[in-house]
Amino acid sequence: MTDLWLISVPLDKTSLNSVEQLKRTIAKTSRATCCKFSIPDLKVGILDSLLTMSDDLSKLDILTESVIKKTCQCMREVMEHSTDKVLENALANGVDLMSYVTKFQWDKAKYPTALPLSSLADIINKEVSQVETELKCRAATYNSVKTSLQSLERKLEGSLQTRSLNDIVRREDLVVSEYLTTLLVVVPRGSYLQWERTYESLSQFVVPRSSRKLHDDGEGGVFSVTLFKRAVSEFKARAQESKFTVREYRFDQEEEKHQERKQLSVHKKEQCGIFLRWLKVNFRELFTAWIHLKALRVFVESVLRYGLPINYQALLLLTDSKRSKKLKGELASLFMHLDPTATSSKTDVNCDIPGLCQQEYFSYICFDINTSMLEIS
Repeated sequence: MTDLWLISVPLDKTSLNSVEQLKRTIAKTSRATCCKFSIPDLKVGILDSLLTMSDDLSKLDILTESVIKKTCQCMREVMEHSTDKVLENALANGVDLMSYVTKFQWDKAKYPTALPLSSLADIINKEVSQVETELKCRAATYNSVKTSLQSLERKLEGSLQTRSLNDIVRREDLVVSEYLTTLLVVVPRGSYLQWERTYESLSQFVVPRSSRKLHDDGEGGVFSVTLFKRAVSEFKARAQESKFTVREYRFDQEEEKHQERKQLSVHKKEQCGIFLRWLKVNFRELFTAWIHLKALRVFVESVLRYGLPINYQALLLLTDSKRSKKLKGELASLFMHLDPTATSSKTDVNCDIPGLCQQEYFSYICFDINTSMLEIS
């Protein structure tokens, strides 16, 4: 498991020296990797509105991550939980997710930097909300087809008491005339001898020596027996008393079920293809919007923390979870001058907000990017 942090520090002389020292320490200890995270100059607007904007962006971030997780879950289900297939399709701008984040470039065509921060947030919010609404509808449609097929398959492939007998029984096994009919009886494996000795006596209208075993498995067997139609009710009652189960069976009905299963299977495959294409496109859009949202949050928090004129640097730090504590201590020591009241122990406070969340006790701005979103595991 890896930790990915997005930090921001002011471009004063002391902080720049600290950044250079951080890079030297990282290179020497191999404790982490560090790269610049490019954020363009955005329109600040009224400073008083930034506090509200900060809160709104935090809520939007939580919503966006939630929708991305739901999209990933649907992708896993459609691909039958094949992690390799999911990774192949979970891309952003044609590259894997980690590459997109570490080489992030602001999309000025989609999110014009000339727009106010509130307008950029609205663009992302509308996009996420639209995907969320459509995802619910498309997932419901796909799951309805999937559930119908699974339900039918359970009926067709269950125990001898319930499963389809169409692959067991042939038309020539059945006698159907004006007076005669053939019943199919499920007999427990340990009761075969009892059946052979007693089936003719379950009704006086059973055709002698008409029983044949059509199927046998570890559970039991399916036997056919021919009798007069007027004795069917009596035979069923007597058979039940002897723990024999008479199956209701009509060849035409069973054939209809198999055709229904075939049609549902084809329909599911079609829906799967349609849904998967939609998921791939919208996952890409959601993920790129999510990273732009993180950049917005860094920008807003940097202005609030470091003031105007805008003068800060954003960095991405990638480290192993086992080494993260030491790296936090290193960061706390290097940037202590940004907040004399901060102590290294405060950096151990955990963040309860999933996804990108501000570590409020850090002397520098720090957001934690949920790497599980990048690994899609």
